[in-house]
Amino acid sequence: MSKLTVTGGKPLEGTITVSGAKNAVLPIIAASLLCKEPIRLDDAPDLLDVNVMNRVISALGATVERKGSTLTIQAREIDCIEAPYDLVSQMRASIVTMGPLLARKGHVRISHPGGCAIGSRPINWHLKGLEALGAEVKMDHGFLDVRAKGLKGARIYLDYPSVGATENIMMAASMAQGTTLIENAAQEPEIVDLATFINEMGGKVRGAGTSIIYIEGVSEFHGTTHTVIPDRIEAGSYLLLAAATGGDVLVQNVIADHLKPLIAKMEEAGVRMAEEEDGIRVSGDGVYHAVDIKTQVHPGFPTDLQAPFMAFLTRAKGTGLITETVFENRFMHVDELKRMGADIKIEGRSAIVQGIQRLNAAPVTATDLRAGAALILAALTSEGVTSIRGVHHIDRGYEMVEEKLSRIGANIIREEESAS
Repeated sequence: MSKLTVTGGKPLEGTITVSGAKNAVLPIIAASLLCKEPIRLDDAPDLLDVNVMNRVISALGATVERKGSTLTIQAREIDCIEAPYDLVSQMRASIVTMGPLLARKGHVRISHPGGCAIGSRPINWHLKGLEALGAEVKMDHGFLDVRAKGLKGARIYLDYPSVGATENIMMAASMAQGTTLIENAAQEPEIVDLATFINEMGGKVRGAGTSIIYIEGVSEFHGTTHTVIPDRIEAGSYLLLAAATGGDVLVQNVIADHLKPLIAKMEEAGVRMAEEEDGIRVSGDGVYHAVDIKTQVHPGFPTDLQAPFMAFLTRAKGTGLITETVFENRFMHVDELKRMGADIKIEGRSAIVQGIQRLNAAPVTATDLRAGAALILAALTSEGVTSIRGVHHIDRGYEMVEEKLSRIGANIIREEESAS
């Protein structure tokens, strides 16, 4: 087991580069199953979740090779239609293999997925969309058994703009006969990147990034090279960290349009930010005031930045209110922040954060991916040495986190602990 040991209290200076987006590359890897020809993905981050997804599609018959940040995927033959339970149980995103497998093979078996325990994320929206395309869904000894003799385009309205459901339906519909219309579709940048990838393979997807997506089915795809978009959540985490610690940090490989809600709130808090040709610069002395946020589906404030933003508010001047509307169990990091002296009160789905001058170092544990980012931010702004356990959660979404932060002056090291 690994832990991060962080010594806080030092302003950060330098340049930090954001990796490719985890939440974009995972469905794109799954979408590679649609194509028999080789696929090359550049800026593919080397993360635990990405490695699990690579193992999932390898178990289905694809071959995957990594050289640096480039993945080469070949899915000429799909030998298996059942995603392995031990892999699916590790990562919820594996559910997006349903759409491409159904389109390619007409049959898929998959167990209910795992992932961070941040709240209920039902897959009924996925199944409703696939059924509308002509699939038949049955439960079989804990597995979803989904079959379709032939997918046909349909008009599908999502009761909730689920990212995963939008992705699954888009991939399945990309090879369906006729045209599919998804209404109330998710609008996240990762949806746009998936649509771009499908179109680069010869697909016909229009409207991605809006609430209405049109997909005209094609009979086959061709190989392509695709560059994954930057990870907006990683970028946002580093922007918040730079602001909280003070100093002068340039965050490179970031698309500012993907972070409008965060940038607006940071500027409202008094953080000095400047968009430059090669990134976004954050500078200052770590002094800022509290603001309120409310998480929403895109283009609202992203729930994945709620935990880092809460850590940011723990040292703001005044009182900030955080309202979580997306996941009902996404305040598990609160108790860990309070161990470090944070003044936080929970009332229903809201957290009241009273800023204090400085946090105190303490042993803490990351309970999920974004909670891990929050604890790193808190540790870097605290007095003393903090040890963070549960690092495997952080490794799911932040590539080489200690190396990147060390380059801008953070005192952070990874240590191995004995199992005893």
